[in-house]
Amino acid sequence: METPSAASCRRRPLKPPLLLCLLLFALCPQPGLGLYTVNTVYGDTIILPCRIEVPDDLMFGKWKYEIANKAPVFIAFRSATKKSVHYDDVPEYKDRLSLSENYTLSITNARISDEKRFVCMLVTEDNVFEEPTIVKVFKQPSPPTFVNKAEFLETEQLKMLGECISKEGYPEGNLTWYRNEKVLQPVEGVVVINEQTNVDKASGLYTVISSLEYMPTKEDTNAYFTCTITYPGPKRQETIRSESRVFNIHYPTEKVKIQVVSQRNTIKEGDNITLKCSGNGNPPPEEFLFYIPGELEPIKSSSIHILSDVRRNATGEYGCSLTDKSLTDSTLITVHYLDLSLTPSGEVIKQIGEALPVSCTVSSSRNATLFWLKDNTRMRSSPSFSNLQYKDAGNYICETTLQEVAGLKKRQTLTLIVEGKPQIKMSKKTSTDGTFKTISCHVEGYPKPAVLWTATGTGILTNKTEETKYVDGKFSSKIIIAPEENVTLTCTAENPLERTVTSLNVSAINIPESDEPDERNNDNRENVNDQAKLIVGIVVGLLLAALVAGVAYWLYMKKSKDFNGESEKEAAQNIQNLPRTASKHVDKDLGNLEENKKLEENNHKSEA
Repeated sequence: METPSAASCRRRPLKPPLLLCLLLFALCPQPGLGLYTVNTVYGDTIILPCRIEVPDDLMFGKWKYEIANKAPVFIAFRSATKKSVHYDDVPEYKDRLSLSENYTLSITNARISDEKRFVCMLVTEDNVFEEPTIVKVFKQPSPPTFVNKAEFLETEQLKMLGECISKEGYPEGNLTWYRNEKVLQPVEGVVVINEQTNVDKASGLYTVISSLEYMPTKEDTNAYFTCTITYPGPKRQETIRSESRVFNIHYPTEKVKIQVVSQRNTIKEGDNITLKCSGNGNPPPEEFLFYIPGELEPIKSSSIHILSDVRRNATGEYGCSLTDKSLTDSTLITVHYLDLSLTPSGEVIKQIGEALPVSCTVSSSRNATLFWLKDNTRMRSSPSFSNLQYKDAGNYICETTLQEVAGLKKRQTLTLIVEGKPQIKMSKKTSTDGTFKTISCHVEGYPKPAVLWTATGTGILTNKTEETKYVDGKFSSKIIIAPEENVTLTCTAENPLERTVTSLNVSAINIPESDEPDERNNDNRENVNDQAKLIVGIVVGLLLAALVAGVAYWLYMKKSKDFNGESEKEAAQNIQNLPRTASKHVDKDLGNLEENKKLEENNHKSEA
């Protein structure tokens, strides 16, 4: 609202004395004026338009500024008739002013001291016109930063967290503290905030400082604190946020914990046990007492204690505590073990037919799985030897494992050797076309016997000796022969235990004979057959039989006188059953089936 004196000065016609009227107008107080405001940024150029329409009879225009309770100060003058510009000698505006033809005033390098009410005056011969403008200057403060930050905070203690400072702003801004994005409100004894504002006398800029005292809890671990500066801007309020800060919160240990550090879930004999004791305080405790089974006194150590190459007697309860023994914890440790005993073990040599008791026993910390392998093949059951055979020989492994303990297994080995003297069976077979015969010598024994073939008589060996695979102490050796006359073949089998010999008569290929296998069992005596001696023996036997028959016939005839006709007839039949002469049998029927069987029967006779 304008004052009456100001209104009268503005509206009455300009008449002499003009200078007196101008002086009175300049000195008139102007409360309530200056509603138009120009907002500018600190350091920029202030543009003040003269918001009065320039009259046609304008004589000159002037700018002044007004400060409460002080006389106005003229700073610029421009003549409308002479087209000249004059700047008053005002030190703070020296070389900073510029007045355009439309009476717009420019002030470079805006300062805080430029916050005034500036008035544009246009003067005609009859009147004086003026319009005030308020200048507001704004300066963005520096981003808020933490200073005097605490290295750590302790629970149950009110301590200076730090200070937040923002410099060189205008107008004065407000600092606000945040915890995890929530505003911190003052709480007596827990949250204490103190604010301080400093003004630079030369520039008029504000520095704002806010300190925060804070009593933390364990929940403040990893909480982040920030502060913001809120300040007026040319258009609206602005806010700048500081970087967040996390503070190290110290709190006492409330619980200790003991752990077994291991790559596996279980421990076996020979392993190392690493014990780790920890407390939940911050900073964590650095020393502990460890309680070891079998130790009378606890062992003082850092948070790690190692036991090397543990045995089964290390099984027990382990514990740890703070050095003042106020807080403790314990854990049970089991050291797993596995023992295996095999009887007998190693290399064992037995004779065929003997018995061999075998036992494999396990002692362990848990139920163990036991199984047998023979020559790397898993067996269905444990071996039992009441009557050893060659097939029983081999490499036996008794193995046991603890399934829940990785890497814990044991094995023992039994290498069984079954020895036996050579045993021989011979067989023969004639080919379907009757051109050759296959003679086989079936041999049992260990160590493997060496086989030698010999023959008496003449014959043609159509190929070399062949042997089958040696399996379970058995193999066969065979030859193929085409004899032109009767032949005796001898198979000799020999190993370090004994030498065994068996012979077989083979008739010429033109003499039919049975193809039934002829097997010979040798009772470990050496048999040597001589074909010539055998034939002589047969002839002598036949002669003796004829002699006995003659004597019997003489006795019969002598007694026949005492018998009736039926007795004579019976005596005649006995004479007819007598054998033929030996020479005729040997010379003509040597190769027939009956004689061949007699030769084979004589294979069982031994000869020195």
